[in-house]
Amino acid sequence: MIAQQAVYLALVTAVLTQMFFVPEAPAAETLRGIKRWYYRQRVAILSFFLGTLLNVYTVFFFKSSSLLVSFSFMLVLIALLVLNEFGPLKRLGVAFRFALLSVCGLSFCATVVPMVFGRVSMMIFLLSMAAGCVPMLALAAWIRRRAPERYPAARQQMLVPFGLMLIMFLGAYLLRVIPPVPLSIPFIGVYHSVERSRDAYQLSHERPAWAFWRNGDQKFRAQPGDRLFVFFRIFSPASFADEVSLHWFRREERGWALQDTIPIKIVGGRAEGFRGYGVKSKYPPGEWKVQVETMDGREIGRVYFDVEPAPTSARTFKVDVQ
Repeated sequence: MIAQQAVYLALVTAVLTQMFFVPEAPAAETLRGIKRWYYRQRVAILSFFLGTLLNVYTVFFFKSSSLLVSFSFMLVLIALLVLNEFGPLKRLGVAFRFALLSVCGLSFCATVVPMVFGRVSMMIFLLSMAAGCVPMLALAAWIRRRAPERYPAARQQMLVPFGLMLIMFLGAYLLRVIPPVPLSIPFIGVYHSVERSRDAYQLSHERPAWAFWRNGDQKFRAQPGDRLFVFFRIFSPASFADEVSLHWFRREERGWALQDTIPIKIVGGRAEGFRGYGVKSKYPPGEWKVQVETMDGREIGRVYFDVEPAPTSARTFKVDVQ
């Protein structure tokens, strides 16, 4: 997939550069064969490849995000995707197409560079943004040497859109709304116990059958001596060996108050995701939430649950296997 994305980015860059130098197609009667086909289809070619890339990165960011946190960033990506697919692309000009290419190039680097280093952090993100700058700056420098008279137009139509998209990515990171690709949480839930048996984890819960959308006991009936477990799976590439933290919050009069933070080391490569859990023995009744975050403070996922005291009595747990 990485190789395919790199090829698509190279093709889009080549077509856009040619369109920059030749914005209007020559008269049809002067063209023959493949050139005639190319000039007829080059806008469709751009729309196809850019649409494919935007689809890929929209899915990547969506799966890596807690949508409540990253909604604004996802909205921008979806708007660009819709504009590419249904907007009047022919009238939007080369600058808009270079803006789309910039989004795809920066998204590619934001995904691939953490895979190379096997972790996510502010320094890795800044390094990925720096890597994303190289192709566009190299293209602008090439145009400046090859056709100096076209450089002012290149600066306006290439570098300005790229700079705006770069500012968007950096701003989203500072606001902590950019999802922490390539990490994602496909599963998180609340349980009465978590026990490892060979290659599987047995998760005990009292969830009623009708609450099929919940993972475990999001209404946690706590008898004296019960411990509270939050179990999760994190998908990460094989090269990953990083650390995440579980932040435990309880709702108080002034809002959510941090109660505890538990760091957990993760190792990538398992198809179903790295399995881990946090446990608390002391937890007053009330509304709770647990957020799983990277060490640079970007949220991967969360779960809400209510703790209700219950008298000591016999009970039968159901067991899920992960």
